[in-house]
Amino acid sequence: MDITDELATQLLNAAPDPTVIVDQRGTIIYANARVSEVLGYTNQELVGEVIEVLIPERARAGHPQHRENFFGHPKARAMGDTLELHAVRKDGVEIPVEISLSPVETSSGTLVSSAIRDVSLQKEIAQQLVEANRAKSRFLAAASHDLRQPIQTLNLLNRAAKNAATDPRHQDIIDKQQKSLDSMSNLLNALLDISKLEAGIVKPDITDCAVQNIFETINAAFEAQAKDKGLELIIDACHGVARSDARLLTQILENLISNAIRYTREGFVRLRCQHGNQGIRIEVMDSGLGIHPDELGCIFDEFHQVDAGSNRPEGLGLGLSIVKRTAELLGCSVDVSSSPGKGSSFIVEVPEGTVSSIEKTTVAQPSVPAAHGGLVLIVDDEPTVVDATSMLLEMEGFDVLSAASVGEVKACIGKITNAPDLLITDYHLRSGETGLAAICAVREQFDSNIPVILLSGDTSNGIALADVEDVTFFTKPVDVEALLVKIHSLLGPS
Repeated sequence: MDITDELATQLLNAAPDPTVIVDQRGTIIYANARVSEVLGYTNQELVGEVIEVLIPERARAGHPQHRENFFGHPKARAMGDTLELHAVRKDGVEIPVEISLSPVETSSGTLVSSAIRDVSLQKEIAQQLVEANRAKSRFLAAASHDLRQPIQTLNLLNRAAKNAATDPRHQDIIDKQQKSLDSMSNLLNALLDISKLEAGIVKPDITDCAVQNIFETINAAFEAQAKDKGLELIIDACHGVARSDARLLTQILENLISNAIRYTREGFVRLRCQHGNQGIRIEVMDSGLGIHPDELGCIFDEFHQVDAGSNRPEGLGLGLSIVKRTAELLGCSVDVSSSPGKGSSFIVEVPEGTVSSIEKTTVAQPSVPAAHGGLVLIVDDEPTVVDATSMLLEMEGFDVLSAASVGEVKACIGKITNAPDLLITDYHLRSGETGLAAICAVREQFDSNIPVILLSGDTSNGIALADVEDVTFFTKPVDVEALLVKIHSLLGPS
């Protein structure tokens, strides 16, 4: 075949990428018109040159061997599938490229056609996406912290108001107000959860976990909610062990239970598990409204809400989207079956773990005796949070000191003789300081391992606690009842 044939030349010049044809000695015997636009050479300048003129100097020495290997087993393929390739323009500038190799059989022997694609724009876009993802992660950390702060303050003030209220009508108003705060907190968590999953921030910690422990956590979280709605919450005993991330698996089931309660007007919501062919099958069943067959294909889409008739459902329609994304992260499958008016069944299939790796835990929690006084140091740079926390703890009978920075902490503890009985500190303080520095300052001053409760609205998994002992961590907005139980347990009679 004569490669200067007019038709062949027209076809090669019409190719979208620079194309060069090389013989077995590595000599360029043809270059199409596109080489001038991308590589800066005219096609006449390249003909007669060795192909290595287009290769960065650092890679030239080894290229003849690669060329020889290709001619030994010629077949169409991409060059350096797992490598980042670069070509050198006439002006010496390197550009990222992708190269496709195709052998051409001629009467003179085998030639190789190399299509060279400039991927500079794709690389730039990919880098922009990486930077955008990092910026999104930073935004999530900041937004998580800043948006949770006012809800934290309201939770604390609401609990203090409940302590002070004597009129049952006021108590009822406060309870309703707390439900609204809980709803706000759940909406915020859903928005941040879906954003973190999109940004790839959530990293699972896969271990063997007892399913029964997860079931007990869910029962404690939803028993009162189901009862308030007149529903029977049935949690079957489960002796299985899942190979998963206990926290994320719990989140999946909590979303499913929450949805079941929301869309069930009467009857029951049931949680049970069985051993399946591929692992443990955890099922959430309900006697609720059910889902129309036309909607089953889109219930896992973001912001989709099942038609509940005249009653608008609460939430944003993110729960099942979070379930799907989290399940994919864990390598679980989620299936659903439903009949309108007869209820729904969601099945989560989880890999099975081994019983021997699970430490037996005691289900029953001992009652916590109330503490009688004690000095608590609060470190937080949000005055409203400090005021609300101080008010609540003073009503609980504690003495309170407060500081907004590590410098204020040192000044505060320099004025007292005895160490605080408890330190409650936010993780992120102003000017880049953290609560860890406040912990070190207090413990060094009094040479004592003072118990610490560390709070944070940052859910980016970037908080390092490995080197700090006797620290209890709470995520804002804090469950105030759980916080008070922990404080009393740390400052109780013992």
